[in-house]
Amino acid sequence: MTQQERAKIAGRMLAEAFPRPAIPLRHRSAFELLVAVVLSAQCTDKRVNLVTPALFARARTPAAMARMSVAEIDGLVRSCGLAPRKAEALQGLSRLIAERHGGRVPRTFAELEALPGVGHKTASVVMSQAFGEAALPVDTHIHRLARRWRLSAADAGVTAVERDLKRLFPKGEWNRLHLRMIYWGRTFCTARGCDGHVCAICKRLNGEN
Repeated sequence: MTQQERAKIAGRMLAEAFPRPAIPLRHRSAFELLVAVVLSAQCTDKRVNLVTPALFARARTPAAMARMSVAEIDGLVRSCGLAPRKAEALQGLSRLIAERHGGRVPRTFAELEALPGVGHKTASVVMSQAFGEAALPVDTHIHRLARRWRLSAADAGVTAVERDLKRLFPKGEWNRLHLRMIYWGRTFCTARGCDGHVCAICKRLNGEN
């Protein structure tokens, strides 16, 4: 079975399982999504969704968050882990958005990735889910599934996996594919719960059903 055939099968099964995948991080604006994604590093979306209401009650805009001290932000996001570093990043990116971008989250990869605490994956999530631009963020679930389903090499890094998935799937599907793979990886093809022969996609791709 070629990679293209494997991708077609996986894509079809993902779409059947999650036809309209919702963004798991609760937010009301591009800025709130950006903040939530920064907080989600090495933290569950469930935990982030528990933390952000109190944070956004204090600061729903970049200008408001920029006026908070790092210590104040740290106190509100402490349970997310890596809180001091995340608090510093949130205060810094809020200040730059307020000062350099007129209070609006920038809409280009280059400008987003120039903000403190914002790497390519975070920028990709914001570009795809806040602005509707075609992007394919690769998180731990997607990285694992792409290699487990042999859509990318077994030793491929994040950059290679992103490149391979973009080559195998239509550009118009990237945003939904990102969410579908996350949900599948959390629900059916977990790191310990599936060894490549347990979930329905793994079985299908291995010719076991």
